[in-house]
Amino acid sequence: MKSYKIKDAGFQERLTANLDDIQNHFRAIYGDSPLFTDLIQTIFQAYTDRNPELKKRDEAKAKKEENWFLSQDLVGMSLYVDRFAGKITDLPAKLPYLEKLGVNFLHLMPLFKSPEGESDGGYAVEDFRVVEEKLGTIEDLREFQKALQQKDMYLMIDIVLNHTSHHHEWAKLAKAGIKEYQDYFYMYDDRRIPDAMEETMPEIFPESSPGSFTYDEKMDKWVMTVFHHYQWDLNYTNPKVFVEMLANVFYYANLGVDVVRIDAPAFIWKQMGTACQNLPEAHQLLQLIKMCVEVATPGMAILGEAIVAPAQIMEYFGTGRFATHECDFAYNATQMAVQWDALATGDIRVMRTAQNELLRKPKGATWLTYTRCHDDIGLGYDDWMIEQAGFNPYDHRSYIKNYYSGGIDSPATGALFAVNPKTQDARLSGSLASLCGLEKAIASKNAAAIQTSIDKITMMQAQSLFVGGVPMLFYGDEAAYTNDYTYLQDPGKSYDNRWMHRPIIDWKKNATVDKADSIENKVFTNLQKLIKLRKSLKVVADLKNIHWLEVHNNSIIGFERYLNGEKVYFLFNFSAEPQEVTYYMLGAFGERATVMKDLWSGKTVQIGMDHDHLAFAPYQFYVLK
Repeated sequence: MKSYKIKDAGFQERLTANLDDIQNHFRAIYGDSPLFTDLIQTIFQAYTDRNPELKKRDEAKAKKEENWFLSQDLVGMSLYVDRFAGKITDLPAKLPYLEKLGVNFLHLMPLFKSPEGESDGGYAVEDFRVVEEKLGTIEDLREFQKALQQKDMYLMIDIVLNHTSHHHEWAKLAKAGIKEYQDYFYMYDDRRIPDAMEETMPEIFPESSPGSFTYDEKMDKWVMTVFHHYQWDLNYTNPKVFVEMLANVFYYANLGVDVVRIDAPAFIWKQMGTACQNLPEAHQLLQLIKMCVEVATPGMAILGEAIVAPAQIMEYFGTGRFATHECDFAYNATQMAVQWDALATGDIRVMRTAQNELLRKPKGATWLTYTRCHDDIGLGYDDWMIEQAGFNPYDHRSYIKNYYSGGIDSPATGALFAVNPKTQDARLSGSLASLCGLEKAIASKNAAAIQTSIDKITMMQAQSLFVGGVPMLFYGDEAAYTNDYTYLQDPGKSYDNRWMHRPIIDWKKNATVDKADSIENKVFTNLQKLIKLRKSLKVVADLKNIHWLEVHNNSIIGFERYLNGEKVYFLFNFSAEPQEVTYYMLGAFGERATVMKDLWSGKTVQIGMDHDHLAFAPYQFYVLK
């Protein structure tokens, strides 16, 4: 191996601590490939390229008692630059708005060059190092990162590891017949292997992009395209692909990114006879990336966007000796989905049952919690969770889908997404406000229904802010945006109804968050107050410090957060009807107080005898200390 010399004790210590595992993981996948030397060179080059300010930031993060991303001080927002502000250079002017809300962590949705009309919302990347022209330049991104850093704010951006656009340079060279680059993808001369693989591979977009392979006339080959026909899956059995993509991860790290969001990590390893998702080699590759990052760019955390079954999500934090050494963050998609389940049914039993799995998350890693994101809402929680709550899984999911998509009379306005005609599986689209009933309430000019919708929005956001992890708001939700149907006039988007909950921000509407008694003001100020409360409560830091309460009311769910002798109780009524619970449940984990303060309303609550009751209005919640 070539000798590299970096005179930095911290780097050398990290390299020594990780080198054996890096080598073992690489060899387990790639054997004695000579490209291991290239891998080590990539690590050294990444550290050499890292500027002094970022190295100082790494050191400051490392000095924190717990991992920096476990803090209750973090509150994020996910947004599309163009739809939120215009260009990257327009974002600094919007930071005061975000600061007023309390947001200090920004997830900028895909930024890098992708073909118009075949972009999949930016996830079909044509060049991993060129910002989409309509958004700005790499230098604009660097300058914006500096502006965030000056305000002690954090940045997350996406990297798409699983695939590239078929307009990427590697794909173009493959189309030109260059074997070296054809080996960067999965390509077959006939349908024999694709047919065999599709027997066990589920379809991701059965309506718009059925199957998992696409024929390319120029090459006369079948190419694996798990998502859309224009997204070619990268072949990670080729070590060149891994080293090249690791270099792109480091490129983002050295832009000053605090968290890199790895899109669709469950798909990065393919194997005949499997679903080609969640395979052991995918976890080995993610662990290998994490170890390399720990050596060269240790201040950057990794989020794995694995929207998988609850039991499988835990594997993305790492297992055994590598627990908390794979992904630092994972989306708590299960909690998000069971929130919508509870809101539709008024019954929290599925949500309560799901916590048995979610509590397995290891200390030191964290969730990204959310009520709504750019993607659809899947109902991927396990059948046994539904059965244990006393429901039939098929009928229960059918009810949820009908409730939100107009199949039955309900307050919600949404739509089914990715309906599988064979299985009738489907996911859901719709904005937070519309799914909570605001769109219909405004249309009917029903003041009581509008207030009920605001109560639902506030309760849903409150649970996400307090349940554990870093809450990630979706832009527009803070100002009560309902579904945006203008996507139907855009041929590049009209086939994908997820665009109904990806609004173009009207800053005149957003200005009304300052107008007393407007809907926007009520939603914004409630959220602002919740965020301020979250930041004031150290018990909300994600330190594996949550107990779920046995409330004995199927509409009310509660948990206790605790730290250093401090306890706070969080209770949520998901019913449209008034409810009550006995005070008995507050003593489940030791002696209880006789007087508590509801930190949300500011009111004092006299705690009665075990058999006395705490009353809830519809969709009311308490934060009791």
